[in-house]
Amino acid sequence: MIRVAVIGVGSMGKNHARVYQELPGADLIAVVDTNLDLVESVSRNYGGEAYQDYRRMLDREQPDAVSIAVPTADHEKVALQALESGAHLLIEKPIAATMEQGRNIIERAKILNRKIMVGHIVRFNPAIQALKKKLTEGSLGRIYQIICRRIGPFPDRIRDVGVVVDLAPHDLDIMRYLTGMDPLRVYAEIGQRIHTDHEDLLLGLLRFPFGITGALEINWLSPSKVREVLVLGERGMFRVDDLTQDLYFSENAQINGNLWPALQNLKGVSEGSLTRFPLKRYEPLKAELRDFLSAVQEDRSVLISGEDGLAALRLALALVESGRTNQVVEVASDPA
Repeated sequence: MIRVAVIGVGSMGKNHARVYQELPGADLIAVVDTNLDLVESVSRNYGGEAYQDYRRMLDREQPDAVSIAVPTADHEKVALQALESGAHLLIEKPIAATMEQGRNIIERAKILNRKIMVGHIVRFNPAIQALKKKLTEGSLGRIYQIICRRIGPFPDRIRDVGVVVDLAPHDLDIMRYLTGMDPLRVYAEIGQRIHTDHEDLLLGLLRFPFGITGALEINWLSPSKVREVLVLGERGMFRVDDLTQDLYFSENAQINGNLWPALQNLKGVSEGSLTRFPLKRYEPLKAELRDFLSAVQEDRSVLISGEDGLAALRLALALVESGRTNQVVEVASDPA
């Protein structure tokens, strides 16, 4: 049994507590939040001692592993304190508010030999996992373009960051995961319509190696929620509905069966068959926390590292910079 605690039990942290209570390998020993009524309610429902001060909890309970789901601006100070107490960390995305803060967390974890996993939960969606397998097998041929749409109403939980830093890391991580590459440059148009301090709308463009293009549509302004990933390539187009955990493939009827090695077989594009793949559905958060605990227990690498989280944050901040300056931002490498 791994003794776990959750620091921050708002909308996401509360679900961490629920899932830990359900996982057979976890012993939820503590939950923390500055909101006394909230933390006591979570404690009653899912177990664990209720605390308002995370430092006091870390000193008294000494957990083996901690989920950090506090506001982004507080990630660094909470993470560093938890690392010093001896805990391995799962940090909800983004890893931190700035690159310097993210690097500080990663470097301290290395010195103390602690594991850090970043909560890019979309990777654990069964439809994304199935899509990655299809792409790895070459089912699409060469990738042309990836489009991600993540739109919906404004969430009351957000106050300290804008929509780009809050939501774009999900899709930026997915683009890196599916292509196995980092983009070379980004360009963004951002808007501020409802949020009093930050942007709440993004249209972003990314250029990857080998001519692959990426596009992001993200906002907090849409009355209906959409979570969608499209991957266009030589053989057709895959579409993931993140909300329903569905994977579809629209075939290019003009392609013949012998795509490789030459592209001259591609004569054009026309509508072919539409396939909806049968998938076993499961809760991505449960899969994520199970993998985190397994990595701690087995002393193996986590699936989504601190470096992965830092890479997604770097791209999100580059998009914000591009939107503010109206300039293309080169992101081929992290200057560290």
